[in-house]
Amino acid sequence: MISDNFWCISFIMIMMSFLGSCNTENQSNEGDSSNPNIVILFADDMGYGDVGAYNKESRISTPHIDRLARGGMRFMDAHAPGAVCHPSRYGLLTGRYPFRTDVSVWPHKPVIDENRMTVASLLQSEGYRTAMVGKWHLGFDESGGYSEPLPGGPVDRGFDRFFGIRASTDIPPYFYIDGNQAVTPPTDSIGSNSSEGWSPIQGAFWRAGGIAPELQLKEVLPRFTEEAVNIIHSHGAQQSGSPLFLYVALPAPHTPWLPAEVYEGQSEAGMYGDFMTMVDAKLGEILGALRQSGMDKETLVIFTSDNGPVWYDKNVDQLGHDSSGGLRGMKGDAYEAGHRMPFIVRWPGVVSGGSVTEQTVSFTDLLATFADIIDAELPDDAGEDSFSLLPVLRGEQDEQDAVRPPVVSVSSRGVKSIQDGRWKLIEGLGSGGFSKPSHVEPGPGDPQGQLYNLAEDPAEQNNLWQDHPDVVQRLRKKLRAFEQRGRSRP
Repeated sequence: MISDNFWCISFIMIMMSFLGSCNTENQSNEGDSSNPNIVILFADDMGYGDVGAYNKESRISTPHIDRLARGGMRFMDAHAPGAVCHPSRYGLLTGRYPFRTDVSVWPHKPVIDENRMTVASLLQSEGYRTAMVGKWHLGFDESGGYSEPLPGGPVDRGFDRFFGIRASTDIPPYFYIDGNQAVTPPTDSIGSNSSEGWSPIQGAFWRAGGIAPELQLKEVLPRFTEEAVNIIHSHGAQQSGSPLFLYVALPAPHTPWLPAEVYEGQSEAGMYGDFMTMVDAKLGEILGALRQSGMDKETLVIFTSDNGPVWYDKNVDQLGHDSSGGLRGMKGDAYEAGHRMPFIVRWPGVVSGGSVTEQTVSFTDLLATFADIIDAELPDDAGEDSFSLLPVLRGEQDEQDAVRPPVVSVSSRGVKSIQDGRWKLIEGLGSGGFSKPSHVEPGPGDPQGQLYNLAEDPAEQNNLWQDHPDVVQRLRKKLRAFEQRGRSRP
């Protein structure tokens, strides 16, 4: 006869087994939710003041970006690690400040070393499907010509799939690349172009050079949008269980400003504003694809731009639109408008909709943030300047406590700035970039550089270098340490 104790013990064991299987299932679900799809939407040469969510006086309608901001978090003090295209993209993808490598080799050689971890290779190693669409601008090995494979690009740096162009749509040769191969080599030629009433590097400006026979510059932005939408729909239909990482590097509103006819006159900021309106609409199509595929609630979306706009004071006077949103300078500059960018993160269920943070952060922080999200360990030789923003996204970081050390950015002329939130130091006089004067030689008794209290002077008008030698010494010492150690991450 079986004892009552036996039945009690058996019942307990069965219940423990059942609960264990439930816990295993719950843990699996939690694991899935902690590995969201990730989509980076990266504009090109867009100003801090172009987006309505950052500038209520913007003369450009950006309803899709504004809606993204209402559903997520706005970073008010986010910085590109470089104030022009290629250094900014290097920092974004590698988590390493671009002054640590020679980014100038991009026209003929890969900028990212073969063995360097990128956000794509990190996610790829953790089971993500990785895809990139758009502007690479970090170099290929072009020694074999354009009829041969082009090594060193996205598919050799962590992306399973790439469709895009080598650089901007004003820098020849112009041709599409699928994987590591030119779709059609640039065997035709195109003359240079410019627009009356704008500066030589504004308007429908492009340089003369080689072009693929089938490529039309005005069709590049729509083509990339279509490609990104197709990737999202294809991934949603497959339902393979592998999350998607998609990096969409739009070539706009960088020159040439080529708004489709339907967008002409839709802004109050001329050709640029109309093109930016088109950019917002194309971003809306990509966000719409996430909704239509049922992926939007399981996707972390990041929107920003590589650097500031090409927009002069005379443009503000003529059109009443301040693309820099009250910040000083423009693309290329060490001043804020060169590298402080709109930066929006939407992550349903994690990031509170309509939230705002004043944390001073860098694009380099994405690598550590993604590693934190997927619970992966960064090796010592990766992400040397990357810090996790996950506590900020979750609302767990006290706004009074910096989530990372001071942020470093570099101008188009190689002038470094370092910022710890309130204080910003620029190592030199002048803009360091496109704004004039780009360089000023200090005279006897003049300050050797620039120091601004951004909390009181966000337009960088009052140089306090000589008034606060202690702050100057502290920030210069910190910058030297970052340079000498080869890293800012412990």
